[in-house]
Amino acid sequence: MSQINAAQLKQRLQEEQLNLLDVREKIEHYTFNIGGLNVPVSQLEKSLPTLPYNKTDEIIVICSKGIRSEHACSILSAHGYHNVVNLKGGLIALQKLNNQ
Repeated sequence: MSQINAAQLKQRLQEEQLNLLDVREKIEHYTFNIGGLNVPVSQLEKSLPTLPYNKTDEIIVICSKGIRSEHACSILSAHGYHNVVNLKGGLIALQKLNNQ
């Protein structure tokens, strides 16, 4: 599994359209998000058939701290998704970077 840090993600968000998969709960996504598809990690496995991604697409998986997204990356990898990337430190790291 690959990782991306907050600074790298911030730069890429300014330059390109990314496949973001937010695996936080719906209320967390509603409260604050940076876009992307919201599928809570608890529902990810049963939602795999409806994901709009190809198994070769780069998918950047995000959560609050990077823990749930790491678990989600493992689930995706186990089901044949080959290009999953975890946001190290999660959205908290991105918010800290934006507040500097």
